Amino acid sequence: MTSIKATLMVGPDRIAYDCIAGREPGVVFCGGFMSDMTGSKASALAAHCAAHDRAFVRFDYSGHGASNGRFVDGTIGRWRDQALAVLDNVAAGPQVVVGSSMGGWIALLLALARPERVRALVLLAPAPDFTQAIWDQELDPAERERLLADGRIERPSEYSAEPYVITRQLIEDGRRHLLLDKPIDIRCPVRILHGMRDSDVAWQRSITLVERLSGTDVTLTLLKTGDHRLSGAADLQRLTAVVDALCESGS
Repeated sequence: MTSIKATLMVGPDRIAYDCIAGREPGVVFCGGFMSDMTGSKASALAAHCAAHDRAFVRFDYSGHGASNGRFVDGTIGRWRDQALAVLDNVAAGPQVVVGSSMGGWIALLLALARPERVRALVLLAPAPDFTQAIWDQELDPAERERLLADGRIERPSEYSAEPYVITRQLIEDGRRHLLLDKPIDIRCPVRILHGMRDSDVAWQRSITLVERLSGTDVTLTLLKTGDHRLSGAADLQRLTAVVDALCESGS
């Protein structure tokens, strides 16, 4: 099935997206921090949805992949607004929203903002509040001081030769969107997959997320040998099976 590759203006940002027409409910994929829509999970979902006549949308946040803008100008609020614009203007009808890592945070924010559109959530190693976790648990006093003084610090990444850039505005804006410090009024079905060998986001944080969610149809699957990426063949098969089950439930 042919996909439509286009862009959507969201404020000053030109957001690239890839859309496949098909049956409802559709599937929207929200990628992670410094990831893009050509990654293995997004690509596997695109191929699977196309093969099963299921509508599918993936996109790049500003500063990521094919979208314009500088990565260092990005914030959780800005990327959330871009995801909302894609949901509102590109996707049609009810959606199962899949979020990976930071995309899990974005997906939760979409469900809060558009409960009438989000039929269900699939969260892969979700990282809500990760900006605050960086500040509280990962930065030493010298790094915090440098971040406040210079507005940014660089941290090595195990996934890329390019370092992670953490900005002061990312940390400060993230505090406006924290979720795990209070009940989360999301009542749609939620499926969470988290590897117990995840070195980036501790699986125990997903237990906290389950406790905070108001809905009762919430399932957390812990994968004993799973890492943060969850992009092996078995992981991708599990992901598509979970998405299929949610799409077919009640349809």
